[in-house]
Amino acid sequence: MLFLAVVVVVLVVVLRTLVAPFSIPSASMEPNLVPGDRIVVSKVSTWGDDGPTRGDVVVFEDPGGWLETPAPANPVRRALGAVGLVSTAGHLVKRVVGVAGDTIRCCDEAGRLLVNGEPVDESAFLADRRGPEDCDGPMIASCDWTAGPVPEGKLFVMGDNRAASGDSSVRLCRPNETECTRDPYVDVDEVVGTVAAVVWPLDRLGGVPDAPTLAAVPGR
Repeated sequence: MLFLAVVVVVLVVVLRTLVAPFSIPSASMEPNLVPGDRIVVSKVSTWGDDGPTRGDVVVFEDPGGWLETPAPANPVRRALGAVGLVSTAGHLVKRVVGVAGDTIRCCDEAGRLLVNGEPVDESAFLADRRGPEDCDGPMIASCDWTAGPVPEGKLFVMGDNRAASGDSSVRLCRPNETECTRDPYVDVDEVVGTVAAVVWPLDRLGGVPDAPTLAAVPGR
């Protein structure tokens, strides 16, 4: 019995080292991740010097103020979190649009983001455009903004549902703001890992779409 208990503990420790479970709380990554989805995140992707790359869907710790009011965990959820079956901490999930050295601009005449001057077709994974601004830009700002160059060790992230995503673009300082201290970037060290798959509900079992058009943009 003691041996079995030790084996279970070792397995839990190993699993928590390699992967982490999370649940999706909002619509910011629709249609690829919807509220209630349970996902598994690969921590291995953060090992080494390369870190996340453009196009990766990552889970990261709240840099501070991105989550206004984290949902309180009930006793059952806290118990599951204690053994690594559910995450109870304040985390977010977004797609990496810019890495160190990149400049992101919104938008060209077709409403596409430009990364390092290259227009990026994101139609394969973005939610349909909706709202007053017909572009692949942010939830709050207009279709006319620039971010970057992204500092070393930082990421510029955006949701796939650009009309409902409180992401890096929302935290950009506007030209008419005289006192702005918002930081739009996510520290690479705050990234838990990349989303490996949706594991629940079973009818949504599978991975998230890749973003080859983002990955193919030449770096600076």
